[in-house]
Amino acid sequence: MGALTVWRFDSPKGADKAAEVLSVLAAGHLLGVHDAVTVSWVDGRPKPSTGRIAGRTGQDGSVTSLWGLLLGVIFFVPLVGAAVGAVSGTLSASLQDVGICDRFVHQVRDEVTPGTSALFVLAPAGVIDTIRDAFAADHPQLILALLSDEQDAAIRAVFAD
Repeated sequence: MGALTVWRFDSPKGADKAAEVLSVLAAGHLLGVHDAVTVSWVDGRPKPSTGRIAGRTGQDGSVTSLWGLLLGVIFFVPLVGAAVGAVSGTLSASLQDVGICDRFVHQVRDEVTPGTSALFVLAPAGVIDTIRDAFAADHPQLILALLSDEQDAAIRAVFAD
C-alpha cells in the first residue's frame, strides 16, 4: 500500500528543511520515497510557491502530472473563481479515482496557509513512521491519504494521460 503524506510546518522554510532530511535518508537508502514536492507560502503573498526535490527517482510524467493536478486543485483553482467550477469538479473526480478524496484536499487547503509550508511525499505506507521520526524535532502536522495497491498503481495510469 502506498501513502500520499503531507507534512505541514509552521514556517515557510520548514518544508525545505524537511526536504533536505528526506533527501539524506533516501540517498542513504534508509527509506524509499517515490517522489516529493514542497509548498512554501510566505506571509503577504497571494499564493504559495512549489518546488520539486532534486534527484527523486519518481520523476516520470505520471507523477509530475499528479503533483500539478493535486497542487492546482488545492491551491490555485480556488483562487480562479466560479468560472472554472466544472473543470474543478472534473479534476476533483480524477483525484478521487486514485484515492485522494475531497476531504483530504479541503483539509490541506485549510491547514497550509500563508506563513506555513508543507512537504508532500509519495512513498510506501511502511516508511511513514521513519519519516515522522526524522521530522520529530520540527513537530510537523501529518495530513495523510493512504492508497490501496490498486489506487497506487492507478496514479501512474490516470496521470500518464
